Amino acid sequence: MFKLIGVLIGYYFFGILGAFAGYFLGSIITRYRAYGMGAVNPLSSGQRQAVFIETVFILMGKLAKADGHISRDEVAHVEDFIQKLGMSAEHRQQAIALFKQGSAPDYDVEPNLKRFMSVCGHTHSLKQVLLVYLIVMALSDGRIDPAEERLLIDIARHLGYDQAAFKRMLEMVLNQSHFAGGQADSATALEDAYKALGVSKESSDQEVKRAYRKLMSQYHPDKLMGQGVPEDMIAVATEQAKEVQLAYDLISKSRQQ
Repeated sequence: MFKLIGVLIGYYFFGILGAFAGYFLGSIITRYRAYGMGAVNPLSSGQRQAVFIETVFILMGKLAKADGHISRDEVAHVEDFIQKLGMSAEHRQQAIALFKQGSAPDYDVEPNLKRFMSVCGHTHSLKQVLLVYLIVMALSDGRIDPAEERLLIDIARHLGYDQAAFKRMLEMVLNQSHFAGGQADSATALEDAYKALGVSKESSDQEVKRAYRKLMSQYHPDKLMGQGVPEDMIAVATEQAKEVQLAYDLISKSRQQ
C-alpha cells in the first residue's frame, strides 16, 4: 500500500522521477515497519534511484545517436529495457522522452554526469552498473562504433575510470555477452570465459575464483539495491551475473579434466 501511495503522490507532483522515488520511498517505509531502524535513509536512497534512472535513459539516447543515427536494434534494446522494468504506458513515454532528450544533437550530458556523481558517485556499484548498461547498449547492434567508444571513454572518465580501466571493463562485458542465452562459440568459448572474468589461462585457481567472486559480488541483487540501484533494474544485472557464472563454470570444468 505504501508503495502505491508513494508512486501516486510522487508522480502527481514530480512526474516519472517522482513516481520512481515515491515507489522506493514506499518500499523503504514498508521495510522500516517490518524491520525497524535497519532501513536505509529513504530520502538519499530515493534520490539516488531517481537520478540513476534519469541518467541511464539520457545517456542511452546520447550513445545511440553518437554515430549520427539511431538504429532499429538500438530502439529495440531500449524498448526491451523498458519492458524489463515493467513501466506503465505513461512512464514509458517519460523514459522515451529522456532518451530523446539525450539524443538531441547539441545536448550536453556533462551536467547530468556531474549530478550523477554528486548524488551517486560515492557508490562504486552504481557507477559500474551504469557503465555496464551503457556498454551493453552500445553492443545492441552487434558492434561498438568508434564514435560510441569515444563517448563511452568520456563517460567513464567522468565516472572516475581511466582509459585502461575502461578498456578492461569493455573487454570483460564484451566477452560476458558471448554467454548470453547460455551458449558460446565452442571454438573460442574457453578463451572468452577467461576474458569475461578478467583473468588468463595462466592464472591460478585461486586467482580465477577471486575474480569470479568479485564480479558476482558486484552484481549481487541485495548489494546493488542497498547501494541505490532500482529494484526493477536488478534484472539486467542478474543477466550479467548469469553470464559470469557460465564463464566460471566452463573454466572450472576445463581445469578438472
